[in-house]
Amino acid sequence: MTGYLHTALALDGVGWHPAAWRRDADNARRLHHADYWLSLAQLAERGHLDLLTIDDTLALQSESYGTPVPRTDRVRGRIDAVLLASRIAPLTSHIGLVPTVVTTHTEPFHVAKAIATLDFVSSGRAGVRLKVGVSRHEARLVGRREPPEVTLDRLDDPDVKKAVVDAFNEAADAAEVLHRLWDSWEDDAEIRDVPTGRFVDRDKLHYIDFSGEWFSVKGPLTVPRPPQGQPIISVLGHGADPYRLGALGSDIVYVTPRDAEHALGIVDEIRWIEESVHRIAPRTRVLGDVLVVLGDTEHEARTRLAELDELAGEPLRSDALVFAGTADQLADLVGGWSTAGLDGIRFRPATNAEDLPRLVQDVVPELQRRGLQREGYAGTTLRENLGLARPSSRYAVKEAS
Repeated sequence: MTGYLHTALALDGVGWHPAAWRRDADNARRLHHADYWLSLAQLAERGHLDLLTIDDTLALQSESYGTPVPRTDRVRGRIDAVLLASRIAPLTSHIGLVPTVVTTHTEPFHVAKAIATLDFVSSGRAGVRLKVGVSRHEARLVGRREPPEVTLDRLDDPDVKKAVVDAFNEAADAAEVLHRLWDSWEDDAEIRDVPTGRFVDRDKLHYIDFSGEWFSVKGPLTVPRPPQGQPIISVLGHGADPYRLGALGSDIVYVTPRDAEHALGIVDEIRWIEESVHRIAPRTRVLGDVLVVLGDTEHEARTRLAELDELAGEPLRSDALVFAGTADQLADLVGGWSTAGLDGIRFRPATNAEDLPRLVQDVVPELQRRGLQREGYAGTTLRENLGLARPSSRYAVKEAS
C-alpha cells in the first residue's frame, strides 16, 4: 500500500513486559488511578496516534489459557476498560478510545449502551475491541455456563474446537446486534418540539428484532444514535475464526505477523474471507501488532530487554513480534509491513514509562519524515481519522427506499 498508515497504541498495565512494573514502581502504585491512564492517553495524542486500545478481561491476567498461573510477581487485577475510557474522553480531544469488552459473558445491549455513551462523551471518538472468553475459569467467575477446559495442548480436541468456534460465532452475532442497536434511532429521532410537547418522533425509533442462537434482542436502544452513527468495532486475530469475525462485523483487525512475508499472507487471507462472506461495508483496516523495546542503540534496547527478562525469571513470550532496537530500525520494520499491505501498526510498549515517550518523541517523527504518518489528525471523529464515512441508519434507508 502507499500513503499514510494508521497508528495505534495498545495499553495494558505498566507495559506489555510482565516485569515492567518492577522497573516503574511509582506507576505500578498508580495503576488504579485514572490520572495515570490519562497521562498515557494525552502523550499518545501528542504523537497524533489515531487510537488507543485498553486491554481487559473478566478474569485475572494470566500467561496461559485456563486457570491463572499462581505467580505473585505479575500484575494482577484491572479496572474496567469502558469506564476508564469514559474518564479519559473529556480530557482528550482527538485520539480514538477503544476499550476491550468480553462478548462471551456480556450482553450486547449493555455493550451498545456503554459504547454509545462513550461516543457522546468523547464527541465521536469511541470504539470497542470485542474479545471472546473461552476458559472454564473465566466462565465460573460469571457462573452462567460451563465450557470445556481450554488449554493450548487441547486445541485439537473436538469439544474445545467447538467451544472456540461457538465463542467467535457468538461474538459475530454480538457485533451484528451492536450495529442494529446503534441504528435503531434515526439521526433526527429527537425533535424536541416544545410547542407540541414532543421530544422524540416515535416513528423514527425502530425494533431490531434480532433472534439468534445466543441472543434475542428486541430493541430499540435507550440511547440516541451516537455521533459517529456506528462507533468502531475491532478484534484481535491470530487465525481464521477471528479473521472471519473481523470480516463479518468489524472495522479493524489487529494481527500479529512475524515479518513482511507473513503480513502479506495474513492480509490476503483476510481479503479472501471478506469476499467469501460478501462483505458490503468498507474493507477491514488491518493493523499489525508489535511489542517494542526501544533504545538509542540496538545494544541498549537488547540490554533493556535482557534486564526485564532477568527480572521476570524467563524470556518474554508474546503472541506479537518482539522488537528490540532503535527508532530508525522500527521505522524500517513499519515501512516493510506497509509494503506488504497492512493499513497500520499497533504498538505495544514493553514499559509505558520508557517506551511510550520514545515512540512519541523518536518513532513518530521518523515515520512522518518517511511519509508514513500524518503530522496531524485528519478529522474530529475516529471514523474520519480512519478514512471511514459516517453510515446512515439502515432503518432510515429502508424506509426511504
